[in-house]
Amino acid sequence: MRWVAAVVLTAAAVAAALLPGRASGDTPCLGAPTASLVAQRPGPPLRFGVSPNVQTGQFVTGPVAPRTPEDPARQIAALRALAAPGTPLVLRLTRLFWSDGQAGVDRYLALAERYTRAGFRVELQLRYHPDASDDGDVAAWTAYVRHVVDSFGPNRRVVGIQVTNEVNFAISPDSSDGTYKNADEALIEGVVAAKREALARGYSQLRIGFNWVYRSDPHSESSFWTYLRDHGGPSFVNSLDWLGLDAYPGTLWPPAEPPGGSRDGMVNALSTLRCYAAGAGIPAAVPIYVEENGYPTGATPDRSYARQAQELDAMVRAVNDFRGTYNVSDYRWFDLRDSDSQSPNFQQQYGLLTDEYAEKPAFAAYRGLIASLSRRR
Repeated sequence: MRWVAAVVLTAAAVAAALLPGRASGDTPCLGAPTASLVAQRPGPPLRFGVSPNVQTGQFVTGPVAPRTPEDPARQIAALRALAAPGTPLVLRLTRLFWSDGQAGVDRYLALAERYTRAGFRVELQLRYHPDASDDGDVAAWTAYVRHVVDSFGPNRRVVGIQVTNEVNFAISPDSSDGTYKNADEALIEGVVAAKREALARGYSQLRIGFNWVYRSDPHSESSFWTYLRDHGGPSFVNSLDWLGLDAYPGTLWPPAEPPGGSRDGMVNALSTLRCYAAGAGIPAAVPIYVEENGYPTGATPDRSYARQAQELDAMVRAVNDFRGTYNVSDYRWFDLRDSDSQSPNFQQQYGLLTDEYAEKPAFAAYRGLIASLSRRR
């Protein structure tokens, strides 16, 4: 009888997880507990990508670890080796901070030109990340957002802007925007401003979205999604071209998984996001982009090169298998190359390559998955 009761409770939990989210604080979205209990529905092939930057955001409040310098020629060669001709590869450029001002815009314009000239498409992660004088000034922020759209929109291979980063995560100012004043409002107003500016300027290739990190505590999640529901409205929802997911099963949440268990973690993340988004009035027709998904290597046995390749395969195949179920159109691995392969901090070792551009087994694994699963031009 205990086994029967457990099955009934599990089925009820799955059913609840797939219903529209209730972000008003009454019941948190828990997501589907295991992939085996969710139907796999067909969908169009995924569009794949990768983050090429070596500097990663860190869950710290102190100084950020230094990075090893980039070799542009070796980086472009590695990117070209990752995707076969005729297979679109989108490069997600992270950490364009508002606080960096025009110097930051100019630096990322140069990067976008380098990558698009080499034949790649580019997305921008546009961070709120204000300096002290601008913290909370949403009007100044939206003016900056419009300036970024005007600056990057003429390059037709710049295909997306993610407005803010991980606003639901409020304890890590280096990696996420949730610690800054009025970040929720900045997300909503930034998305609306970006979309209106892109439409007004005729930059039809620019898709506008925001992302959510899987996941913070239930109270913070309820507060975040309730705010979007109560303050977003039709202008916000109609400005959304996609909804981003950052998920790190076995690293961030859940903090540990058995080998291959990250498949369940990815399905739980996707179903939880759909649940919360529905409660905020964001329809299932808005596709999910998996913007960040990774598994770092390190000194411990569970961070081996072989384990990274295993978890990459499990997570990518989970997203592909359930792309129709949760309307997932895009997937990005985080990231291409280690920032420092000798660092005791595994946050510096998410790469498919070492900091000397040597391939880890995960590089070939991802290349094979892109070749077999990717949409074609």
